[in-house]
Amino acid sequence: MTEIADTQAGGGVATPGQSGEAIAPAKAAERIASLDFIRGLAVMGILAANIVAFGQPFSAYMYPESFLVPAGDPGGWQWIAQFVVIDGKMRGLFTILFGAGLVLFMDRAWARGATRWLQARRLLWLLVFGLIHYFLIWRGDILSYYAMVGWIVLLCLRWTVKTQLVVGMLGYLAGAILYAALMVPLSFIADTSMGENAVYADMRSELEASKQEALADDVIETEVKQSGDYAGFVGHRVDEHLFEPLTNVLFFSIETFPLMLIGVALYRLGFFNGGWDRAKMRRWGWIGLIVGGLLHLAIAIWAKAGGFTYYGTLSAFVGMSPLPRLFMVLGMAVLLVLAAPKATGWLGQRVAAAGRAAFTNYLGTSVLMLLVFHGWAFGLFGELNRPQLYLVTLIAWMIMLAWSKPWLQRFRYGPLEWLWRCLTYGKVFPLRR
Repeated sequence: MTEIADTQAGGGVATPGQSGEAIAPAKAAERIASLDFIRGLAVMGILAANIVAFGQPFSAYMYPESFLVPAGDPGGWQWIAQFVVIDGKMRGLFTILFGAGLVLFMDRAWARGATRWLQARRLLWLLVFGLIHYFLIWRGDILSYYAMVGWIVLLCLRWTVKTQLVVGMLGYLAGAILYAALMVPLSFIADTSMGENAVYADMRSELEASKQEALADDVIETEVKQSGDYAGFVGHRVDEHLFEPLTNVLFFSIETFPLMLIGVALYRLGFFNGGWDRAKMRRWGWIGLIVGGLLHLAIAIWAKAGGFTYYGTLSAFVGMSPLPRLFMVLGMAVLLVLAAPKATGWLGQRVAAAGRAAFTNYLGTSVLMLLVFHGWAFGLFGELNRPQLYLVTLIAWMIMLAWSKPWLQRFRYGPLEWLWRCLTYGKVFPLRR
C-alpha cells in the first residue's frame, strides 16, 4: 500500500551506537501534504475498485455474468464508468506513492545514520501483514507483493534520477507490450471465429477449461462465505490459492516495479512539493487524464460490443489498459498535487487524515467488508447488485472520514501505523499525543 504509514510519517532512526536515543515521529513541518491528500483519495478509491469482488464472486470484478443476482447495470454503463475512472488507477497511484514513500523514509533514515536494512525489515513486516490479510481476510491483497517488489526498489535508490525515470518509463512500456501480447489474443481465440481455426482449436479448449475452473472455484468460495464457515474459508484459501501471492508478485511486478521507480524519481525531482511550473503541470495533467480516459472509453466500448465476455473483459483489464492507465495515473497525480494545497476545508482535512491513517483504513476496510458480507456476520455476500454495492462503498467512505481526523487529533499515528512502527524499530513508541 503506499508505504502507507511512513510516506506519512518519515519517522526517526536511531544512529548506530545510540540505540537508547528516542526515535522521534515526523514533525508536522516535515510532512508533504500532497502525499496525505492523494493517499486519502486513493484508499477511498481502492474500495470502489474492489467492492464488487468483496460482495460478489471474485470473477465478477471483471466479468459481469459472475454476479449471483441481476447486476442492476442496464447496458453495462456502470461497468464502463468504473473501468474508465477507477479500475487500476487507484492501484497505480498507490504504487507511485509507495515509491515516493520508500525514498522519503530512507532519506530520513540515512540522514540519521541508518542503512537500508531498516527499510528491508520494515518491508518484511509489511509482507507479514500482507500475508495475514491475504489468507485470513481478503484475496485481493496488494501489500505482500508491494513488500517483495519494494526490496528490489531498495537496491535502486542510489541510481541517478534520470536512470530511475528512464528505467521506470521504459520498463512500464515494455510491461504494457508484454501484457498486450499475452492477454489480447485470448479474447480473439476464445470469442471470435479465429478460435475455430484448427491451429487454435486446442488453445480454445484450454481457455474454456481455464474459465470453467475459475468459475467453479468461485462457486466453492461462495458456498463457504455464505455458509458462515470461516475455517472452511481460510482452509480453501490455503488449499487452493496457497501460492497466489507469489504468482501475483511475478505477474504484477511488470507494472509495479516501474511505477515504484517513477515514484522515487518524481519525489527526487520535487514533484510532490508542487515546485514545478503550475501552468504546465495543469496542462499536462489534463492532457494525460483526458487522453487516457478516452482510450479507456474506447476499450470499454469494445468490451461492451463483444458482450462483456470472460476473456474480452480480461483482455480489456490486463492487456489493453496498462498504457492508457499510465496516462491517467500520472494525470491524476499531477492534478491532485495541484489541488492538495487548496484542500484545507472540512472535507479536504478529513481526506488527508484518512490518508495519514491509510494503512489502518485499507486493512480495516477489508475487515469491515468481511463482517458485512460473510455468512457468520451480516451475510450479504452475493445479495447486492452493483448500485447497492456502491452504497456500501459510500457508507464505508463516511466511516473513514468520520474516525480518522478525531483519532489523529488525539493520537500520533493510526492504530496499525503505530504497530508497524513499533515492529520495525523493535520498541514501543508513545501513541497518545
